[in-house]
Amino acid sequence: MSVASHSQSNCDTGRHSGSAACFTYVYAVSRTCDPTVLEQVRGHTDGGPLRLLSVGELTAVVQDVPTTAFSEDALRRRLAEREELERCARVHHEVVTAASAHGAVVPLPLATLYRDDVRALAALSESTRRFGRALDRVEGHAEWAVKVHAVSRPEGNTSAGSPPRPTTAVPEDGSMDSSGRSPGSAPPAGSGRAYLSRARGRQRAWEQRFDAALEVAEQVDRILRTCAAASVRRRLHSAEVTGKERRQVMNAAYLVTKGREVELTAAIESLRRQAALQDVEIDVSGPWVPYSFTEGGDENDQY
Repeated sequence: MSVASHSQSNCDTGRHSGSAACFTYVYAVSRTCDPTVLEQVRGHTDGGPLRLLSVGELTAVVQDVPTTAFSEDALRRRLAEREELERCARVHHEVVTAASAHGAVVPLPLATLYRDDVRALAALSESTRRFGRALDRVEGHAEWAVKVHAVSRPEGNTSAGSPPRPTTAVPEDGSMDSSGRSPGSAPPAGSGRAYLSRARGRQRAWEQRFDAALEVAEQVDRILRTCAAASVRRRLHSAEVTGKERRQVMNAAYLVTKGREVELTAAIESLRRQAALQDVEIDVSGPWVPYSFTEGGDENDQY
């Protein structure tokens, strides 16, 4: 069932001629999907119109896409390019989000492809129980992403956690050693010893900020779990993603009942106002389709 009128694609031609010109790309599975909501999105521009495929009591959102662009080798080359990977992920997300407008959906992984509708239907039918459990779990909920970072301050900032720059003190009797410095004084700012001393000070300060951020992350998680139906920790992002001045200490997702978002955001704002968070940043985004809570269909994996 097509849900939008588009110019005929290579996939349309292939379907009509009986040739294997296209694959079936599956975006998501739901219990019900109003076909009109998909008119807002195009899917992959080199594919046919978005359409619905019945899978027993469930419905899959699918699209015919050309084999030339979606073969294993072609996809490997395309997804190896960052811009193309981001574009494909954005298209996938837009379709999944549109499909979720009127009910829960189970998003399928990026580039879930089958040779035709028959194979897609056979594979999806084997997972209907798993899809059903996942849909039950996320119905009426949204996902919120929360990330906590320890922040490195510029050198010379003497706010809490930043060690003061060493200074040279002269004793009252005016005594000096053979180098012209008072006994026990810090080495001159330009000396190797002074450099190492400052480096060690910066490292100690950074470690203190990191330990403080870990404590904050546990506090954030403990509070947010009280207003979430489920939560999951994700792999931390590297400095290549966060920036060298921000070290990620928590990357989590929370499944929140629609209507309770205010509790979550209020809790975050309260935490941000605490003085102890001056070297910690909390990033929140949402609501999202609950990607993190539909994988596997087993709720025990989500806590």
